[in-house]
Amino acid sequence: MIGPALPGRDLARYTVIGTTGFLLVWTLAAVSGITSRQFLPAPWEVLARFFQLLTEPFAGYTLLVHLLSSLQRFAMGFLLAVAVGLPLGLLMATFGWLDRLVSPLFEAVRFVAPIAWVPFAALWFGTGIGGPVLIIFMGAFPPVLINTYRGAKFVDNTYLEAARMLGAGPLRTITQVLLPAAVPSIVAGLRISAGLGWQSLVGAELIVASSGVGYMMVKGQAAVSTATVMAGMISIGIVGLLIDIVLRKLQQHIERQRGR
Repeated sequence: MIGPALPGRDLARYTVIGTTGFLLVWTLAAVSGITSRQFLPAPWEVLARFFQLLTEPFAGYTLLVHLLSSLQRFAMGFLLAVAVGLPLGLLMATFGWLDRLVSPLFEAVRFVAPIAWVPFAALWFGTGIGGPVLIIFMGAFPPVLINTYRGAKFVDNTYLEAARMLGAGPLRTITQVLLPAAVPSIVAGLRISAGLGWQSLVGAELIVASSGVGYMMVKGQAAVSTATVMAGMISIGIVGLLIDIVLRKLQQHIERQRGR
């Protein structure tokens, strides 16, 4: 969210005003004849195409099937990023030698944009599921690792010293001290990671996939069907928003529990 948080009523009012203004400008541009309706359809035409795609196959499948295919790839890449990034971040915060060993390579790799892995993924996996999963992983992995590392690294040394005095070994210190203390930072990282992973997925499907929303949009472009492309963009935005809402609710729940 950009800027200070607004009260619920103000947020709803400004959301309605902003959305209405955007749709009005879009409608005026579409009906004014500035450009062909084939390249800039009106909002109601895009909405009609969206619902049509829910029941009529395009590029082999309906929109829901394309979405399920995209979500399957996203889940695999995102969960893999969590499975690797979370324990690695905790271990790096615990063992200085591992931090010094991994950090130089990680700092070099994390600045490579996920989309830059597309040619490599295409060479290795073709249009199979491995290519998009690799690209999603490369987009989602850095935020998980960074936030887990920072959350664990800045735990108060008093807690760590108390754990050692009570005879806790490295494993118990990680699982019973560092992990619980780092949970807020980890969940915040998951929200960032999910957003980057979902964006990376769509980019991957534009090139190395034979199904999914990105693939459907490519086929829509080839058919010069702007409404299809825009319907795909709408579905991407809706699903991305729902993913963020779920993780935001999880973050708020954890914060409430810790507040108690």
